[in-house]
Amino acid sequence: MNKQYKVLGMTCGGCRSTVEKQLNALPGVQANVSLEKGTVDLTMDQDYSLDDLQAQLGAGSHYSIVELDSTAKAKEVTIDDSPSSTYICPMFCEGHDHSYTEKGRCPVCNMFLVPIESLKDKPQHGHHHVSAPPMQANASNAGKYYCPMMCEGDKIYDEFGSCPVCGMNLEKIPALTLKVEYSCPMHPEVVQDHPGNCPICGMDLVANQIDEEGDEVYAGLKKKLWISIALTLPVFLLAMGDMLPGAPVSQVISPKTNGWIQFILTIPIVFGTCWMFFQRAWTSFKTWNLNMFSLIGLGAGAAFVYSVIALLFPQLFPEELLGHHGDVALYFESVGVILTLVLLGQVMEAKAHSKTNTAVKELIKLSPAEAILVKDGVDTKIAVSAIQVDDTLRVRPGDKIPIDGVILEGFSSIDESMITGEPIPMEKTVGDDVIGGTINGNQTFLMQAKHVGGATLLSQIIQLVNEASRSQAPIQKLTDKVSRIFVPIVMFIAAIAFVAWYFSGIDNHIAFAFTNLLAVLIVACPCALGLATPMSVMVGVGKGAKNGILIKNAAALERLQKVDTLIVDKTGTLTEGRPSVSNISVAENGNFKSQDILQIAASINNSSSHPLAEAMVKQAKDEGLGLLDVHNFENITGKGVSGKIHHMSVLLGTKKLMEEEGVELPESLKTEIVQAQKLGNSISIVAVDKQYAGLLTIIDQVKASSQEAIKQIQEQGIEVYMFTGDNEHTAKVVADKTGIHHIKANMLPADKLNEIKKLQQEGKVVAMAGDGINDAPALTQADIGIAMGTGTDIAIQSSEVTLVKGDLKGVNKAIVLSHKMMRNVKQNLLFAFLYNVIGIPIAAGILYPSFGILMSPMIAAAAMSLSSVSVILNSLKLNAASLDH
Repeated sequence: MNKQYKVLGMTCGGCRSTVEKQLNALPGVQANVSLEKGTVDLTMDQDYSLDDLQAQLGAGSHYSIVELDSTAKAKEVTIDDSPSSTYICPMFCEGHDHSYTEKGRCPVCNMFLVPIESLKDKPQHGHHHVSAPPMQANASNAGKYYCPMMCEGDKIYDEFGSCPVCGMNLEKIPALTLKVEYSCPMHPEVVQDHPGNCPICGMDLVANQIDEEGDEVYAGLKKKLWISIALTLPVFLLAMGDMLPGAPVSQVISPKTNGWIQFILTIPIVFGTCWMFFQRAWTSFKTWNLNMFSLIGLGAGAAFVYSVIALLFPQLFPEELLGHHGDVALYFESVGVILTLVLLGQVMEAKAHSKTNTAVKELIKLSPAEAILVKDGVDTKIAVSAIQVDDTLRVRPGDKIPIDGVILEGFSSIDESMITGEPIPMEKTVGDDVIGGTINGNQTFLMQAKHVGGATLLSQIIQLVNEASRSQAPIQKLTDKVSRIFVPIVMFIAAIAFVAWYFSGIDNHIAFAFTNLLAVLIVACPCALGLATPMSVMVGVGKGAKNGILIKNAAALERLQKVDTLIVDKTGTLTEGRPSVSNISVAENGNFKSQDILQIAASINNSSSHPLAEAMVKQAKDEGLGLLDVHNFENITGKGVSGKIHHMSVLLGTKKLMEEEGVELPESLKTEIVQAQKLGNSISIVAVDKQYAGLLTIIDQVKASSQEAIKQIQEQGIEVYMFTGDNEHTAKVVADKTGIHHIKANMLPADKLNEIKKLQQEGKVVAMAGDGINDAPALTQADIGIAMGTGTDIAIQSSEVTLVKGDLKGVNKAIVLSHKMMRNVKQNLLFAFLYNVIGIPIAAGILYPSFGILMSPMIAAAAMSLSSVSVILNSLKLNAASLDH
């Protein structure tokens, strides 16, 4: 069962970690605490009461767990004012009232303890209140780094590295403004940061966007990966080559030389490309926050130390552990393979994390670099960053609107699809609001700037995308959870084996004790465990790609199986995303047929750039109709167009235009127009020589596959909502056609994001499918963002899953694939741990007293290989899986 509660008293990442750790200690409980929301999401095998949960946190704990709608407040944190030699963790990892009498490091997060006095604010009735760490990870610190898990609150770092608490890669804070420089096209050496004229030739300087540096984190890890692969492959071939018939490697290279070559090639991997994993392992043991890196460091480190000792001092090992050539078998290839596999996972994770920065950069590009300032009747080019509130700006036809404001003079049609998602431009006139980044039509107008900098709607969308990505802490890996239990068990068994052999009384008992201690640690080395998840993920991602589903990271593929709520955009997701002619009617007793009306409408619209005009022209061309010559074309803004075709005077446009031009419309037609508009259709009326001739109905058609796709998704028990910026009438029509029961219309980007947050606070796992710029914040906030491949690049960059064909049936296939992949991963983990369950006791020497059998390194290597092969073969079974059910 899933439940969500409010957690009171948390002020930092240390608090979050403490609460999460304590609640996860309850049997059958998986807790996910959000510091930003002040909530905890619980997945429980049994129903724990609030009292049970509070008891787990501690009856006198600073933290309180209450119902979401509770009005309870956090306890005030006070510290006595009396001077003392008392120290506290600045992250409050063990609560605000847990102090120490001596200097040192925090046993939880390893930070230096600080005097209590250093954390005190102004006196309040004889006490001091401890303040929470300030918010630091924001746009003003663009280019710096932070931990996505917020382990030390919002602490930021100047350089890339690993979080000192959890060991995760730090993430870069993206810039939220467009970087522009101005240069002369004739004299490239002339460069400045503001508009102007070239001092050499007098030409206007041209604005050029400064390319951001690439993702150096991803690039650096990828470089390390290729180096590791280049070194690991020869080591693997040298170690395993003799398993081929005829033992070809030994025929060319002696075992001693072979071992030295492997050793030399492994050194750059251990102490260079993958040294960070051992650093993370060391941190995890110091803080006893055991995770995957603990297991990697323990196993790979033991295998490397064992192999170095075996290479340099083979005489120290008992005869029972010698190979066919009298040498001790080495594990350098296992070290290289394991570390390279883990590095591959880190590269994949870094690539996935860089998607948010890419989406933000694409959003920034929507803003123009410069604007035209009108002052004292003079037009001057200025940088958008120099615009002040109340400045008067001129917007020319086809220009991007530079800033949010209001029209002072003129009128135009403006493409606001980046905000509303709707393809039909909005007609704007004096007094109407305009939005920065939207595209002006074919008229010039003057506007007054109302919002600048971070106050513009586009800036807020960028900030929403950035904050939504930061609020999503990466999922805990299954191997991390297992490691917390598995690592102490392995260490305990290794210690028992050492003690038992040391006091066994046999010859070489010290050598046997050390050898079997290392053997246990080596056998526990997670080779198959390291393969279990990435192999299934790689096969699953490949399977998805074959079915038109592009999946960016393993976390997304895992989370898909938990989705219980799907949000879909209307335009471009459920519908085609472009207007098309759905019906043509002609005047009774008229001289025109439907094809004549279409030909006339398309011909006169051939000179217009309006999307409705494009729909008519496309329909005429699809039907093979030739376009007629038009004379005296005139665009009547907000109403329609007019012109002459041969001897005919043609009007095409709205009912209002017909009334103004004295065209009499039949009463039945007026009723038809009202009904059509209620259904969300656009209407264009054709009049020839002031007489009504015909009517064209234009609609954004629902995709043929949408209804079936929604039905399949609902059959999986997933609740479907439609969020759209369009009006309620149109939204209801589309919802009725597709079988969607929950709709919300007239929604701005922030509205969609906030509604998703509400659903998540109710304990829902939310997927969002969309295709527009206006969907980017919601796609990022959702647990899974699904973009239509036919949509905008920004939507695709903001999502984890892309449906190449833009078909919602892909959502159902992606969810089925997720279930089958996770089943495959669990099977792989079973194979991996079965090997450990059998291998570790044998390595400890449990069979030696009765059967005289020790775990020979050759046998261990063969068993390790067999375990890995079984994992690989099982993963490949995913290729044959069907995604249609």
